[in-house]
Amino acid sequence: MPEPTKKDETPNGQPEESVAPDSNGAPPLPEISLEVSPPPEAVAEGKEPVETDGKNPEPPEPEPVQAVVAQEPSPTENGSDQPQPGGVGVEEQAESTNSTVKEEGPCSPPPPDDDDAAVTTPSPTPQAEDANSLKKLSVELPNDSVPAMGRKDSVWSLGEGQAPEELDKPIDTPPLSILLIEKPQSGTVAVGGDITFVAKVEAKDLLRKPTIKWFKGKWMDLASKTGKHLQLKETFDRFTKIHTFEMHIIKAKENYAGNYRCEVTYKDKFDSCSFDLEVKETEQGSQNIDIRSAFKRREPKQQDDTPEVDVWEILKNARPDEYEKIAFMYGITDLRGLLRRMKKIPKEEKKSEAFAKKLEPAYQVDKGGKIRLVVDLADPTVELKWYKNGQEIRPTPKYIFEHKGTQRIMVINNCTVNDDAAYSVAAGDEKCSTELFVKELPIKIVKGIEPVKTTVNERIELECEVSEEGAQVKWMKNGVEVPTGVRSRYRVKCEGTKHYLVIDDASREDTGTYSIMATGGTSEAHIQVDLKPLKIYQDLQDMTVLLGQPLKLHCEIYPGNVPGRWYRNGQLIQPNDRLNIIHRNKVHRLEIETTSLHDAGDYTFVPEGYSQSLSAKIHIIDPPRVHLDSLNFPDNTVTIVAGNKLRLEIPISGEPAPRVVWMKGERVILESGHRVRAETYGDQTSLTIEVTEREDSGNYKIVLQNEAGEATASVKIKVVDIPDPPEAPLVPVVGGDWCSMSWEPPKYDGGSPILGYFVERKKKQSSRWMRLNFDLIKETTFEPKKMIEGVPYEVRIFAVNAIGVSKPSEPSKAFIPLAVTSEPTMLVVDDITDNTVTVKWRPPETIGAAGLDGYLVEYCIEGSNDWIISNKELTEKTKYTITGLTPGCKILVRVKAINAAGASAPRTLQHSILVKEVIEPPKIRVPRHLKQTYTRRVGEAVNLVVPFLGKPRPKVMWLKDGKPIEPSHVSIRNTDCDSIIFIRKAERSHSGKYEMTVQVENHMDTAIIDIQIVDLPGPPQCVTIEDVWGGNVALVWTPPKDNGNAPITGYTIQKADKKTMEWYTCIEHYHRTCITITELVVGNEYFFRIFSENMCGLSETATQTKKSALIVKEGLQLKMPEYNDHDFKEAPKFTQPLINTFAIAGYNTTLNCSVRANPRPKVIWMKNKIVIVDDPRYRMFSNQGVCTLEIRKPSPYDGGLYTCKAINDLGEAQVDCKLEVKGGFTFYELMQRGVPLNLIDKYMNEAKVVEQEK
Repeated sequence: MPEPTKKDETPNGQPEESVAPDSNGAPPLPEISLEVSPPPEAVAEGKEPVETDGKNPEPPEPEPVQAVVAQEPSPTENGSDQPQPGGVGVEEQAESTNSTVKEEGPCSPPPPDDDDAAVTTPSPTPQAEDANSLKKLSVELPNDSVPAMGRKDSVWSLGEGQAPEELDKPIDTPPLSILLIEKPQSGTVAVGGDITFVAKVEAKDLLRKPTIKWFKGKWMDLASKTGKHLQLKETFDRFTKIHTFEMHIIKAKENYAGNYRCEVTYKDKFDSCSFDLEVKETEQGSQNIDIRSAFKRREPKQQDDTPEVDVWEILKNARPDEYEKIAFMYGITDLRGLLRRMKKIPKEEKKSEAFAKKLEPAYQVDKGGKIRLVVDLADPTVELKWYKNGQEIRPTPKYIFEHKGTQRIMVINNCTVNDDAAYSVAAGDEKCSTELFVKELPIKIVKGIEPVKTTVNERIELECEVSEEGAQVKWMKNGVEVPTGVRSRYRVKCEGTKHYLVIDDASREDTGTYSIMATGGTSEAHIQVDLKPLKIYQDLQDMTVLLGQPLKLHCEIYPGNVPGRWYRNGQLIQPNDRLNIIHRNKVHRLEIETTSLHDAGDYTFVPEGYSQSLSAKIHIIDPPRVHLDSLNFPDNTVTIVAGNKLRLEIPISGEPAPRVVWMKGERVILESGHRVRAETYGDQTSLTIEVTEREDSGNYKIVLQNEAGEATASVKIKVVDIPDPPEAPLVPVVGGDWCSMSWEPPKYDGGSPILGYFVERKKKQSSRWMRLNFDLIKETTFEPKKMIEGVPYEVRIFAVNAIGVSKPSEPSKAFIPLAVTSEPTMLVVDDITDNTVTVKWRPPETIGAAGLDGYLVEYCIEGSNDWIISNKELTEKTKYTITGLTPGCKILVRVKAINAAGASAPRTLQHSILVKEVIEPPKIRVPRHLKQTYTRRVGEAVNLVVPFLGKPRPKVMWLKDGKPIEPSHVSIRNTDCDSIIFIRKAERSHSGKYEMTVQVENHMDTAIIDIQIVDLPGPPQCVTIEDVWGGNVALVWTPPKDNGNAPITGYTIQKADKKTMEWYTCIEHYHRTCITITELVVGNEYFFRIFSENMCGLSETATQTKKSALIVKEGLQLKMPEYNDHDFKEAPKFTQPLINTFAIAGYNTTLNCSVRANPRPKVIWMKNKIVIVDDPRYRMFSNQGVCTLEIRKPSPYDGGLYTCKAINDLGEAQVDCKLEVKGGFTFYELMQRGVPLNLIDKYMNEAKVVEQEK
């Protein structure tokens, strides 16, 4: 393949030599980058270059490849004035045409070698536009790949190396990139040249900047290798939303060749791209370097961040605010380290031999002021000379030299702008210099120019006064400087501080905004030059002309010889056969023989040369007319079915366009209507009804009006519609699975007779309607069947006429098909008295979906058919007592079950009942647990129920130990069938034998109940230490005086070390009154205490030995001093009271309080002042003084006043709270759930007590 030709291009297109020598004749090093131009179609359409997938596309022409060679920057950029060695330009050959366009942008960095990692040099500037800095080599290649140039190492490196023959193998199509929209492309660069790799990421779907990493090979991260040979750069375009990442390799070396990788990550997204860099030798040649050995791992070296001398000098001579800029420019990574090291370098300051104090670097003085320049000489005898801009200064009245000791002073008087210069003073061979800045005061405008309004040919003079004479000012017109030459129309003059601009012969072109500019301000004014006024003797008059009549316009102006032009609606009017224009002296006329509609408009007469004009409006009018003849409707009547759209268009005429009004009765139809609207378009008007309704029927009137007259017409519209829905049906009768319904016909039949009705029904909680008839029902009654009992239903009606089916009626009131229950069962007589009869029965066998509301009890006197209702209100119980009967009469009784469907069939007693009470001897049925001694603890409640039998109601009497019972101590309540003895808070005095006597007339029955109230026993009377020997102590005590009304079952002995006084139990349930305690620790001193125990538990207190027992070794006795113990006893005190609480029925609730006392108190919970004892619905806890009462699944009768009481030997305390239970069950529901009557009565009585207390 022939070698491609080399083309050197310059900006002007003229060829030049490949190397442009600099001033020293040494050619600079070239900078090489690859540039592939896109196909012409892509350039024309502005498209981005498309990456290839490894297969050669078939474009009509091969794409040219350009290699851009840029010169190195000038030697001064490296910080020295020495010329840099250079080489000649190298011709590069592309590997293949499957390349993409590399965008030319800011340079970025590449892998440095180990030797030059810490050395920084300035990055090359972007490619210059002049011919000396940019060389482009254009090489046109075919689509086939180009073989290597003869050197094996010229092939681009792929990872660890790739044989040239492997390059011809087909390349698999890479997967589509998910982040990178432009990937870095492989490239070739000459040794010492620069190359840039570019990657782009689109940020439209990214919330933050992605992370990019550059690698060489598989492991080397290039982020830590940035320096003078490698620079990385990131930019972001806010308009295109694209991140651009660049890696710029500067002065490439041969060991830079190899495989590189770019990795981009964003959250869970990842993308990477590999590319190769080939570094070719220059024509001068270079040593062969083993690339693999260059990247082998070496021993880590101590990195030296010391920059080269030129960077040190740049940092030393730079200002502190330029440090970061220099670090970014030269790739310095450890700027702070360099600055710290630079601080430590001692500054070398040359001490001046001639000057003890030099001039300041700069001085400043106001214009017209005086300045003193002072130096201090080390040797006063040295000759001194002063210079201004290099010229020696001689003493004059302006420059005065003074001597004060070793000081030499030059005074400059009356400073002017010419004194703003560089001054220096020479003392022998030494010299010091400074700069003098003369601050010139701004010229202010004292009096500004004023606006002028005049006419043509007049003289205009603008005057302005400034703050200083001889000031330079500039005159401007509309922002452009006014010409003041010899031939100019403008003259400028100055008199002291006043400046003038004169225009001798003004014209209309002189109109504009004039301004004067000084250094301290600006003033402007507007000049208006108008024509001389025009006199109008007769103006044009507005006219209204009927269509076809002549038109004459006439005006009269002065001066009379002024011609003019006529315009209609801004268009110039030319005379013709129908239109004539006449001008005679002062008179101007326009005549039209026969007017047409086009002659209407605004007429204007404009005198030539004047801005004034005469105008008039001409109206051509024509009477309005409605053309109903074009309609093909008989009698102008339009018939339409409701729901369709109606658009009625009627032609009209008239000039000006008539105002059209549509009316229905007295109502005007507007154009802005939503459903019904009237519209007018030029020569026709229309009535639009989007969805016709029956209310739209009627006569519609059209009224046309304009200046020429008025016209009217009428149109009739008839709307045929479906009938109105009937009213909601009525359901008067409901059965078990059927009902009877009726309804009224609809009020409006839609203009057509009603043909019949459809009936639908649905379940109330459903949305699905079911049609019950498919043939129309002619009548207005119907009887639906096959309904489910107990399910609520609704029914509705549809009316049908010839047009269609109406909307459904409102649903009927919900009804439930219900059936009455079966008759009650097992009706029997339960009790008979002299005036009452009690009957009881069982519920019906079949209740049905309607449930059971209650029972109705009726009776009648035997021989009569008049049934009397005994209970005015339904009873839910299955037992009822009929009262108010006459003794000795006979009655019949029947019971009916009542529900929502009505009363069931009655259940009647087969035989009549004689109202007469039967005497039954009394009999006491003592419960089994009361046949033995009934035992309770002190403080607990005693509630005994003793049932008995007997009729009539027996008389009950109670005796205790043969004496009547005091009602204040024991409460007794008697009913017809039992007697209740209740003790709210049991005491030991309540113990004894209680005798119950039940008497009916002469019949009597007696029962005896033994009640024993027990309490905790008292402590033993006296505990003494009988003997102490070895590790043993013998104790003796006497039984307690108070056994708690129960036998003593044992004793509990405890010991405590005198040091800690912590008590430990030695033995429990001990029956004797003497004991020997063994295994005591020698050297300890012990106290002992004993608790007595009965069936209630341990005594609340214990009896302690007064003396202690000291366990000593035999032969040794130690007498320990006695100490008085601190008394920690305290009466109960509640630290946290109870809080009023609301509870939900069925959910557990707790009441909490805290008490402090010593000794530990006894805690008692009460409800409505009654102690809670052995009730499984309550749980009581006490832990560390916190008292808790848990109420399990409370019901309304659990509400009330709750009290917590704490008692010990020192006193007692109590707190109260109110508990209210929301929800729960009714009295009837409690009965159904089997709650005993005594509990329900107890709850009712407690509730009454609480209400009375409130």
